Amino acid sequence: MSEDAYDLVGVGVGPFNLGLAALLDDVDADCDAAFLEQRAAFDWHEDMLIEGTTLEVPFLADLVTMVDPTNPYSYLNYLRAQNRLYEFYFYEEFFLPRREYNDYCRWVAERLPSLRFGRRVTEIGVAADGETYRLAAVDPETGERETYLAENVVVGIGTRPHVPDRFADVLGDDVFHTASYLGNRERCLDAERVTVVGSGQSAAEVVRDLLERQPEGGYALDWLTRSRGFFQMADAKLGHMIYTPDYTDYFYDLDQETKDELREGQDLLYKGIDERTSAEIYDLLYEGSVGDAEPDVGMLAATEVRELGPAPDGEGYALLCEQWQENERFVQESDVVVLGTGYERVEPPFAAGLADRLARDDAGRLDVTRDFRLTGTDLPGELYVQNAEIHTHGINAPDLGLGPYRNAVILDDLLADSPYGTELADVFQSFSVDDYLERRESARRVASPPNPDA
Repeated sequence: MSEDAYDLVGVGVGPFNLGLAALLDDVDADCDAAFLEQRAAFDWHEDMLIEGTTLEVPFLADLVTMVDPTNPYSYLNYLRAQNRLYEFYFYEEFFLPRREYNDYCRWVAERLPSLRFGRRVTEIGVAADGETYRLAAVDPETGERETYLAENVVVGIGTRPHVPDRFADVLGDDVFHTASYLGNRERCLDAERVTVVGSGQSAAEVVRDLLERQPEGGYALDWLTRSRGFFQMADAKLGHMIYTPDYTDYFYDLDQETKDELREGQDLLYKGIDERTSAEIYDLLYEGSVGDAEPDVGMLAATEVRELGPAPDGEGYALLCEQWQENERFVQESDVVVLGTGYERVEPPFAAGLADRLARDDAGRLDVTRDFRLTGTDLPGELYVQNAEIHTHGINAPDLGLGPYRNAVILDDLLADSPYGTELADVFQSFSVDDYLERRESARRVASPPNPDA
């Protein structure tokens, strides 16, 4: 069993830790780092890389550009290396195909020597010396075990598909989460009736794909959601100004009760359907209704699937549904059920060895500092988190465009010399009263400079 010592060990190689590794690779800093990932290679939501889907953020929200536009791991440099700059230039789109974003990330991953694929972390604890972290890892294929010692750790394992407990027993080839869609798409195309549950972006992308293929497949398609409607995400330039470090700073300074209340009203800022997908679905429905045609599609909102099990005749599945506004129940049968039931953040089981040392709020959630560190008792070094701080930092936590900023803050805290600027970025909107008054006073001074002859 090998045992290596590092200044920083990252757990998980998704876009956020990949971006951290890319930024760290391009600085002259005395920081020996290793990033551990259980998969054999980088892949980002590989079963949702549906043809025609795009990122929901602009191409500038790559791994590095928002803090370092000259970084060699930028998306534009990827295009240059692929000899595709002119192709992208004439593409004239601000939003990347999702498949290309994945290819870009893989291109970056192949060039970073600090990444260690095929290492599944099974435990994080405190080493015998009490001054470093000890991480145990195993190769999922060979069973070979390794141990890493780290002065600091950054955990970036992301979220996992959420399946309600009442559906867990029927998961399989015919009942699956949208995260497994492409691997099961052929089963959908061969079915007589397909039902999609949920109305977030992932569910909408599955519906769009199935609508496009329905004329050939000939299946009936139903779309159910417990939400009040098939709503589009709030998507406008003025509203986008909350996706900034300045808003993160403002949100962090609010008391926790206010934070929780505020987040409850922000669902449509990040949980709805993007404008393009919503329009494409409607256009497909419209085209399918031309002439005497009637699309074999059902859509019903305010409807929760209460139970899901085998149909009485043994063919397919029966969904016990409740339209909660009318308090009316009905049973629907379907050969295939695709669950767009979202994703959840969970504390990784490998961190159980540190559980008693970590500080928590009254709701049992981890306490996260403004610079993305966990607090606690007798921690040997810094323990940073990526996209695990939505309760403390707000809805910006999962935003790809703010990943580089968070990584710059982590590096600024970690390294003696700050390689990247972490000052708050200016936008036209103010979020706090103090900032508003200060900016208005500054604007007045600029507009009305003192008269030296007065």
